[in-house]
Amino acid sequence: MAISKALRKLSLVAGLTSVLSVSGLAVQTAAQALAIISNGTIQLGVNREGHLNVGGGAPSSGTGTTTVGVRFVPTGAEATAPGCLCEGWGVADAISGVSGFANISSDGGARNLIVDLFTSDAESATSVVFAADRTFKVTHEYTPVAETPFLYRAKVTIENISAADTDVRYRRVMDWDVEPTAFSEFVTIQGTVGAANVLFASNNGFASANPLAGPSDIGFTGDFVDAGPLDHGALFDFGFGMLTAGASKSFDIFYGAAPNEFSALGALAAVSAEVYSLGQPDGGQASGEPNTFMFAFRGVGGTPIPEPNPIPTPALLPGLIGMGVAALRKRKSEAADAADNAEA
Repeated sequence: MAISKALRKLSLVAGLTSVLSVSGLAVQTAAQALAIISNGTIQLGVNREGHLNVGGGAPSSGTGTTTVGVRFVPTGAEATAPGCLCEGWGVADAISGVSGFANISSDGGARNLIVDLFTSDAESATSVVFAADRTFKVTHEYTPVAETPFLYRAKVTIENISAADTDVRYRRVMDWDVEPTAFSEFVTIQGTVGAANVLFASNNGFASANPLAGPSDIGFTGDFVDAGPLDHGALFDFGFGMLTAGASKSFDIFYGAAPNEFSALGALAAVSAEVYSLGQPDGGQASGEPNTFMFAFRGVGGTPIPEPNPIPTPALLPGLIGMGVAALRKRKSEAADAADNAEA
């Protein structure tokens, strides 16, 4: 009898331990369903499928939203979460016509994606999914960059895990809602002309993340500067060509913000970005103040953008004038020396 009771007790304990283990896994899974990461300057909210906009953050400085998409910590301004949670990505095989994509508001969440792995810590997050009827394995690795505090890098790797060759398409889309004037921003897209992998670009931030959905716009396509003020965003379609079975393609996406346009362009140049969009608040399109948000790509067949030219601000004018005077004096001195040599 004592042995029987002991066995029942051990069985009960084992069962309880099993339940607790399962419960612990469930809690862990729930905790890893999304992540808010930050390098101290930029904050991103990353879902387990790799798209942005997750709840649980502090209220933003403009609309007070607690959803984090892309946020500039120094001003507390949010750029993708106010209103429509329209930020997402998608991958497709143009040959078979299968696709997988994720966008909370535009597509109602994830479609034809199976999460294989999602891990995160305070600064980084990694999403790995099977996509498009298990045609592809897609990894998004979000990490801070060493070159500048104003940007986060998302390294994207698309692997063909099917038995057939594929014609790879990738779309990334976002609705800019740049605080402090969310729903009224100026948008710029540059670098698409001549970028071999760019198939289409526009300001339709409300479009589906499905790469096979077809081109759409809200009045602007290709490269443009300071379109607005409107409630709009940025849409990029990429074609990476044929990918054989077992092969992979990698490229980089950058998200971030800076206190002005000059600093933003400097940050993009520092990471050799090739194609980019800027989102700026209404009234800040000239200087980009108090925050210029960035959304950019590298490894898409374009040319790295150059360092921006210095802006002649009042603080710089005395130095620029001094440089001009010194150059003028030098030219006059050289002319006088030439004249003396000619007379000699």
